[in-house]
Amino acid sequence: MTFRNPFKPGAGHTPPFLAGRSVEKAEFEKLLDQEEILDNFLLTGLRGVGKTVLSDELKPTAISKGWIVVGSEISETVSVSEENLAIRLLTDLSVITSALVYSESKIPRMGITEKNDVLTYYYNFETLKYLFDSTPGLTSDKLKFVLEHIYSKLPAARKKIIFQYDEAQNLSDNADKNQYPLSLLLDVFQSIQKKGVPFMLMLIGLPTLFPKLVEARTYAERMFRVVFLQRLSEQESKEAISVPLNDADCPVKPTPDSISLICKLAGGYPYFLQFIGREIYDVWVIDPQAFIPEEDISNKLDSDFFAGRWDRATDRQRELLCIVASLEDNPDEFSVQEIVEKSNTTLKPFSNSHVNQMLAALISRGLIYKNRYGKYSFSVPLLDRFIRRQPMFSDVFG
Repeated sequence: MTFRNPFKPGAGHTPPFLAGRSVEKAEFEKLLDQEEILDNFLLTGLRGVGKTVLSDELKPTAISKGWIVVGSEISETVSVSEENLAIRLLTDLSVITSALVYSESKIPRMGITEKNDVLTYYYNFETLKYLFDSTPGLTSDKLKFVLEHIYSKLPAARKKIIFQYDEAQNLSDNADKNQYPLSLLLDVFQSIQKKGVPFMLMLIGLPTLFPKLVEARTYAERMFRVVFLQRLSEQESKEAISVPLNDADCPVKPTPDSISLICKLAGGYPYFLQFIGREIYDVWVIDPQAFIPEEDISNKLDSDFFAGRWDRATDRQRELLCIVASLEDNPDEFSVQEIVEKSNTTLKPFSNSHVNQMLAALISRGLIYKNRYGKYSFSVPLLDRFIRRQPMFSDVFG
């Protein structure tokens, strides 16, 4: 059988070997042992760091400890209204409740009095929605009632449920329309967890997620165990590349130096390791002695991964990003003052107020995030390398 290219750079695709992540797995396992839910799980990190893959890897562990896992990817439409969020939760819950009997009624057969047909209703989505709609009060009251009611009906061995939501940074409140779906989610789960209902939230999203949660409800920082997914170490990166190729049928046998170069290009990010691994494997299958085409790989990454994000910024915003990419002391985070000082060496400096305004705009475009008080970071991995490859970068500094 032909040995196929093992690397999978698609969004959320499980790699052939999941390197590292033992610490993160251990943190999650601690939460599974809770009798009363005091901590929910929040998995965050940059795009391409492997959040979705890891969250999928954690499901079997949860199931083995008696948890049921439901959920989906959060789209922007979920945050349109509180009812949309409620429908999302009810839809996911109905997957595991649709076999539970809600009620039964007997229908007499015409002319046969000793026998009856039994009409059975189940806790499917329609029933959950009926309970939701018929409960008086606010959306939160309705949702709490349904969740608590279902908990009382679940068999003893299936009462622990994890509601897992990917791309949770799409959740938000909308004060202009008097809709607060994010606050609703936090309020509902905090309330039912205080009553001893073992329904846990597992949210996966970009670094902008946790500040959103705290802004919506200040107690959110006490509701979640936050795990920030970091880059892989050099050794873990090497394993991500070498282990899938360590097969007797694999025609490609890269040298340690080649693997080190791949890891350097990928910068420890799992997506880039898969992307570069896939590109180089195809080259080596044709010519095992071929050099790694660094420039070609960079150009392909630029067009496939970075260009669409770069296009979201205006020319003036790109000039500011060029200044950020030129900072050498600590490229992983930066401050307004550092940007202002560096901009004074350019032809078109920025003022403090201008930088603050532009950073806010870049945050909304998903290029920057505020990682702590007064400090910012790129929200796109290796974006600084991409920027330094752009013609504009040298133009900014004359």
